[in-house]
Amino acid sequence: MKTFRNSMLGAGAAMVLAFAACTGGQQAAKSITASGLDPAKFDTVVNGDTVKLYTLKNQNGLEACITNFGGRVVSLMVPDRDGKLVDVVLGYDNIAQYADAANFGSDFGASIGRYANRIKNGRMKIGEDTIQLPQNNFGHCLHGGPTGWQYKVYKAEQTDSNSVKLTLVSPDGDNNFPGTVTATVVYTLTADNALDIKMEAETDQPTVVNMTNHSYFNLNGTPEEPAMDMVLYINADTFTPSDSTYMPTGEIRDVTGTPMDFRTPHAIQDSLRMDDQQVKYGNGFDHNWILNTKGDDTQVCASLYSPKTGIMLEAFTNEPGIQVYTGNFQGIGGEENKVRKGGKKYPQRPSVCLESQKYPDSPNHAEWPSPYLNPGEKYYSHLVFKFSTK
Repeated sequence: MKTFRNSMLGAGAAMVLAFAACTGGQQAAKSITASGLDPAKFDTVVNGDTVKLYTLKNQNGLEACITNFGGRVVSLMVPDRDGKLVDVVLGYDNIAQYADAANFGSDFGASIGRYANRIKNGRMKIGEDTIQLPQNNFGHCLHGGPTGWQYKVYKAEQTDSNSVKLTLVSPDGDNNFPGTVTATVVYTLTADNALDIKMEAETDQPTVVNMTNHSYFNLNGTPEEPAMDMVLYINADTFTPSDSTYMPTGEIRDVTGTPMDFRTPHAIQDSLRMDDQQVKYGNGFDHNWILNTKGDDTQVCASLYSPKTGIMLEAFTNEPGIQVYTGNFQGIGGEENKVRKGGKKYPQRPSVCLESQKYPDSPNHAEWPSPYLNPGEKYYSHLVFKFSTK
């Protein structure tokens, strides 16, 4: 879910950007990853915290590279129908570009918090208190504010070759959210070729928590080309329409007869109808669908398929909603000239994000699934990206 969000980060991001020069050249050489990443280019210090690249592998040869800066998936290598490994996520190949919040798209692969997506006018109630949050996107609070968790350094612990645990302590008042929250994200590459993401949080004061993963998927293996020929399926009968500022109106609308109906899998480009108000407002798809899975993370909530490579991605979650974003603001407005991972430049709509979540602006809609977290409770969110070929 991307608009011109990161260009609006403001002065609050300056502290995040004060990172030390990479020290990889002073260390022993490390192996280049299967995706072509040099781990030394991720060895640095951000605000006094050590940043590194962590490489996960499973017994089938899949590889995921994770940095603890923002808890990000940097690369994810999965086999195509011919057995060739393909990097299926977008991003950068060095920490300097990730840490530069002026870079449009700097939420590539990130663990988003404290509240993923938008809160209207940056305003919500906690008990009897009205909280004013930062307004960093069309007057709304997006992805936890201008210095959300995607710009923080998680403490990392890797105890085996296929899993890494990331921990972040978000202090009381972080972007004006109340309560000290301790959050964990555990990435695991499973034996059945899935990237399993478990997100948990606890608080010492009443607050809201809504975490997600913000990976940008291109299953075609050609991120330098538009990817709207990928086939999308969403297991949802309804969605939450948005206004021109990407904020849900409060309505729940049936997808039947609209471009939002992906209950039958089809190429995304077949539904990109700019004569439809919702598609026009989003400049493509950037909407929340209400999942039929109703919290059952054993059922497929959405899938993405590339006819070019045969790679199939199936998503599973215990969350009630999923935000599908089609890279509508990538590759335009000067973004087309920025060099990304592997020296490539991204065009408009080169990817799809599948972000499990509570509905956007849920703190202001008591009738929607609650995002509130109280002391003594544990927030738990589960998101699985499973890969196969056909």
